[in-house]
Parts: sequence; C-alpha cells; structure tokens
Amino acid sequence: MTQAINGDLTIRMVVDTGAMDWSASPSPSVRRKRVHLVGPPESGQVTSVVRYASESTFAPHDHPDGEEILVLEGVFSDEHGDWPAGTYLLNPEGFRHAPFSRPGCLLFVKLRQFPGKDRRHVVVMTHAVPWQPTEVPERSVKALYHQAGYSDTTRLEQWIPGTASRKLRYEHGAEIFVISGSFEDEQGGHRSGTWMRMPISSVHHAGSSEGCTLYIKEGGLAYLKCR
Repeated sequence: MTQAINGDLTIRMVVDTGAMDWSASPSPSVRRKRVHLVGPPESGQVTSVVRYASESTFAPHDHPDGEEILVLEGVFSDEHGDWPAGTYLLNPEGFRHAPFSRPGCLLFVKLRQFPGKDRRHVVVMTHAVPWQPTEVPERSVKALYHQAGYSDTTRLEQWIPGTASRKLRYEHGAEIFVISGSFEDEQGGHRSGTWMRMPISSVHHAGSSEGCTLYIKEGGLAYLKCR
C-alpha cells in the first residue's frame, strides 16, 4: 500500500519534530518520527528522526537506493563500527548491516534517496573536522558529501548568535534540519529538531539571534518521488 507524508515537493514544508509523538517501527525498541514518506510504509522513500533505546537491535537488512544517517545523540553501531554523536554516514546502494545501540541513540535518517551503484561509502566524524569560513562572516561550514555525477550535496552550517537575516535562494531545492539552537525567517522561529523542505527556486530571509547548527542538503529533490 502506497502512502504519502509531506509528499508534494512543490510546497514548502516545516515540521517541528519535538511536537510529534513517537511511532512504532519493525523493532519494538526503535521508535521514529516520519517527516516525509512516499511509497509503501516499510519500503518507500522516507526521512525520519529515529530513537534507539539502550540495548536496541534491528534485524539485518539491505539498503536499496542507499541510506544517510546523522547521529545526533548517543552511539549508533553496526558490524562495521561504533558511530558516536556527530558521525555522518552515507551507506550506498546495496549496503547491508544489522544496526544496534548499547547506550541508545538519536538519529536523523534518510532512506532510499541515493540511487547509483558507484556512490562512495562515506563516514565523517564531524567533531574532528574544523569549521571553514564562508563569504558570510557569521556563518561557517563543514562539507559532508559531494560526488561528481550526482546533484545532491550535504553540509553542516554553524550560524553564530546575532547572525543577521539574509536572502537565501535554493535553485535546486533544499532540506534543512536544525541540530541545535534556532533560526528565524518570515514564517517565524525554527527550534532544534525542526525539519524544513524548500522547493526548487524558493527563497527566504533567514538569520539567528540565538545561533544554530544546521544540516543542509541541496539538490536532493531530484531523487525524490512526488506523491
């Protein structure tokens, strides 16, 4: 059965996951908050915040069209290693693992949105990567993923407290997740845990009085199905 959650890619979407209830997953010790789903409930394209309780396990499974994980809290593990908070993973098409967490963890996860058998397997321990300056003095960046032949790019941005509002345009669309702090635009304030999808060629004026750290993916809408 095909389902859709926020499946219209032409509309700006803003979801405060902190205001959502947790829902069940195929593992009784793993809960999730889905902000985007197009396709069957357990095999569609999906973007979620996922919580593993301590001593959680998940059955071994493949990842058709890849998987992206940003570890927000705790330690996420599989047979390939232990991945603490701040780890970014891109597991490409055909990747297989049996994930678990001993202390528990909180993840931002995107599934079945990375087609291409030649995509690299990527692991970035972001806490060990220095922030790089941008053309805007109040903002710095850490690159996470970019690969020739694919339109999607992923990065972290840090906006210091008092970052002035500026016009931001997303020619190829974007997804934003607020990891910490908050930022403001024309539609109000967006706190930690907020997910936002900006359509192709969309514009907003955004700044941050508190300061914030953001996950930003641009160009990924090209690989999403519209409901």
